[in-house]
Amino acid sequence: MFKLIEESGIGLPVTIKVDERGFFLYWMDQKKDCEVIDMSTIRDTRTGKYARVPKDAKLRSVVCMGSQEPLGDKTITVVVATDFVNVSFINFCCNKKQTAQVWTDGLLKLALNLVQLNWSPIEFLHKTHTKLNLLVDKNGKVPIKNIIKTFAQNKDDRKKVEKALTSCGLPSSKNDVVSPAKFIFEDFFTFYTHLTTRPEVVQLFDDICCSVRGASDKKKHMTVDEFVDFLNRTQRDPRLNEILHPYANSDRAKDLIREFEPDKQSAAIGLLSFDGFLKYLMSADNPIVSSSTFELNNDMDQPLSHYFINSSHNTYLTGHQLTGKSSVEIYRQCLLSGCRCVELDLWNGKTNEPVILHGYTFVPEVSAREVIEAIAESAFKSSDYPVILSFENHCNTKQQAKIAQYCHDYFGDMLLYEPLDSHKLEPGISLPPPSMLKNKIIIKNKKKHHHHHHHKKPTASVVLEPTTAATMVLGNGDLPRGPIRQSSKDSNQDDDEDDDDSSSDTDVEEDDIDRTVDLKHVLQGKPLVDKVSNAKETEAGTEISVLVNYCQSVQFTSFENAEKKNRHYEMSSFDEKQAMTLLKERPMEFVKYNKNQLSRVYPAGTRFDSSNFMPQVFWNAGCQLVALNYQTMDVAMQLNLGIFEYNMRSGYLLKPEFMRRADRTFDPFAESTVDGIIAGTLTVDVISGQLLTDKRVGTYVDIEMYGLPADTVRKKFRTRTVPYNGINPVYGDEPFVFKKVVLPQLASLRLAVFEESGKLIGHRVIPVVGLCPGYRHVVLRNEMGQPLPCGTLFLKITVKDYVPDGLSDFAEALANPIKFQSDLDKRTKQLAVFADELDQSVDEVSMINE
Repeated sequence: MFKLIEESGIGLPVTIKVDERGFFLYWMDQKKDCEVIDMSTIRDTRTGKYARVPKDAKLRSVVCMGSQEPLGDKTITVVVATDFVNVSFINFCCNKKQTAQVWTDGLLKLALNLVQLNWSPIEFLHKTHTKLNLLVDKNGKVPIKNIIKTFAQNKDDRKKVEKALTSCGLPSSKNDVVSPAKFIFEDFFTFYTHLTTRPEVVQLFDDICCSVRGASDKKKHMTVDEFVDFLNRTQRDPRLNEILHPYANSDRAKDLIREFEPDKQSAAIGLLSFDGFLKYLMSADNPIVSSSTFELNNDMDQPLSHYFINSSHNTYLTGHQLTGKSSVEIYRQCLLSGCRCVELDLWNGKTNEPVILHGYTFVPEVSAREVIEAIAESAFKSSDYPVILSFENHCNTKQQAKIAQYCHDYFGDMLLYEPLDSHKLEPGISLPPPSMLKNKIIIKNKKKHHHHHHHKKPTASVVLEPTTAATMVLGNGDLPRGPIRQSSKDSNQDDDEDDDDSSSDTDVEEDDIDRTVDLKHVLQGKPLVDKVSNAKETEAGTEISVLVNYCQSVQFTSFENAEKKNRHYEMSSFDEKQAMTLLKERPMEFVKYNKNQLSRVYPAGTRFDSSNFMPQVFWNAGCQLVALNYQTMDVAMQLNLGIFEYNMRSGYLLKPEFMRRADRTFDPFAESTVDGIIAGTLTVDVISGQLLTDKRVGTYVDIEMYGLPADTVRKKFRTRTVPYNGINPVYGDEPFVFKKVVLPQLASLRLAVFEESGKLIGHRVIPVVGLCPGYRHVVLRNEMGQPLPCGTLFLKITVKDYVPDGLSDFAEALANPIKFQSDLDKRTKQLAVFADELDQSVDEVSMINE
């Protein structure tokens, strides 16, 4: 097989392999030099038409070996990425099409397997050990300098690594080597225990061993009875049903001892050493999150409106909203990550070929045809659940017809041409479930309706503020630009008038739109009078309209009008400011609306830097399509990636029952217990960290919770900073208590480790309902959600049902007999916990105007 190096025009003969555990793809050239790629960084594999074959004729002639099949069919393109924007391609050429296909399919299956993201801490140690054994020298020996470099940069930390190597009988000089036969995993694990020392686990082990017999002296082994007591008293969730989830018994304890105790003689008589106990604590038998959380464990037979759906905003952008770049590749990357709704801003191209771009900015365009082709190729590689294409359509009818034709040509049977017989487009009929729409692409666009126009003046239900460039030209979606103020008068528009709002009968071809703009005017927020009429979306042409069924874009008028029409297949888009107004003024109605109809919420146009609002705010209202800027790995995007990893990264998460049932009401600003839901108390004790960074820096841990405003806790819980220690810091703080979690089903815990400078080292997002209590290790992730090589935190988690403190509640009632605060003001204060992200766009406009 050849590795294709396009830059130098070389086809390098190599042998490619995958290690037996599936951790790495690696290849060796004829000089025995080895290169390694972490499987978790592989985002895609391609062969055939979508492989990247060399353009250089000389290189093509070098690698055209074997069968006479097309070169693309014999090429394997491995796509590697550290985020959604920075993507690289590694190309191999083999002698048969069949060989290329086997490698392409096999690598993709390994790369997309969620297990490799959620291995236990001890499995990640196996991964590090495997990499060290792959990167051997020409004599097949492991260089000690590689071991030292893996764990330390600083001189003092390198001495720690060398000391640990010496302590377990391994060579320790940077010029030394060790044979892989003398560096098996047991040797590496011994080195790990000497490097991290784990004094906090030693103390726990001693406490358990002394607790049953009341002995004061330290013992070398834990008995079966002591281990059973630990499993039931400390590691078991007290809320579990005893019949469905029986208590651990001596047989279970003996099985675990046999599995983890390295001394087989001790294991045979039911004794567990410290090393065996530590292995258990770091094993898959002691996870921080229940393994079922990662499986497809949601009911996928509910209407589409009953799910949170992983969604992207301005998908084509790779950077700044005004001056950044566009990309076809980012559509693939978003879909491969599990995103199920991507956005296409469609405009007239200068050569009668439709393009995708950010209108009235300096962002370059990309071909609409190429984007549609990329979506067709990538849509269902990582999830077979439906993909929604959110069209913002500014094209004339000729170019709309081309878009429709491209959808036919590239999507074929994947395109949902017509509604299902079981779910007709009729009032009161619910949307179909994801399970009935597998491998289907749904078009979201305006629908062309044929009826007589009624020109009577409608009763206003939405009042709009004057349009400016910031609110209209840079906006996106189906609503008129500008903050909404809900009228006190109910809407009484008839159905035909509402249809007029969503589309027109006319089929008049529009002239090509001039998309140039004075950027200075945009930044100053000045109205672009000559552009306003062109900024809105054009009417749906016939060819596009016939493709639209379950996602018919309409202008939102009022909750009352939506309920009156009762058309579940109609949906509206809101920018974050408009959605926030509805959330604060009509929260319970917003939740009710989202039980039947889809709503899409997207970042305000004034977020020029492509930052994101906190999606939790609108998930709390049941909004399904909360669209984010995928190119920005901020906390909001980290939360989104973390949450949608669950349910097998299908892109769909079932909303809690009370947000779905017609006979239940829900207030997203609830502070007291939600009807039928037991509030919880969560205690997190951050005990220590292991191998957090190879730098000699101080570290600390932030603990946050995201959920209802009453449950959200940010910038409150932080450990002390442990100076100059990224290897084995012990924090030793008092436990952090989330005393009352009103709605655990909507809450997520975020643990984030920082350098003392404030730079993020790693984090993890975990759903509260999936947390396992007891002493647990959590493997950290980088901003993109990829696991750190070895970085873990050691925690003690305690969960229990919330019990009100009657005396404190009574005292508070006496101190505050009268509350003068209005509900609206109170909700504004509640939302202040999300203020950093929600207020950013407003702050930016103020700074620009200054």
